[in-house]
Amino acid sequence: MDVSVTSRVVGDRTVVDVTGEIDVYTAPALREELASLIDREHTDLVVDLTAVKFMDSTGLGVLVGALKKVRTIGGDLRLVIDQEKILKVFRITALTQVFTIHASIDEALAEQG
Repeated sequence: MDVSVTSRVVGDRTVVDVTGEIDVYTAPALREELASLIDREHTDLVVDLTAVKFMDSTGLGVLVGALKKVRTIGGDLRLVIDQEKILKVFRITALTQVFTIHASIDEALAEQG
């Protein structure tokens, strides 16, 4: 399965919608979209992973890299995860302590940055 990565501006934030599987083959598409947004000064990002069916360590690396990059320029990156199997990957790697994770887009957008 491929991955689809699109973005849209919602108020002051940019929502990145990800659909499909994020693995060693598809992660570059996510990396490129996030890097492009950050380069264009979209520094308050919400990455919606609710339509992601699978994510491996490559995908985690992309998200960690984007988080580091955006934080160095005073921004933030939040995740939206509503599936236990995806959330489990973040728990196992202790990344739940690194990322702000929400259960819904509305919840992520409502949080003040």
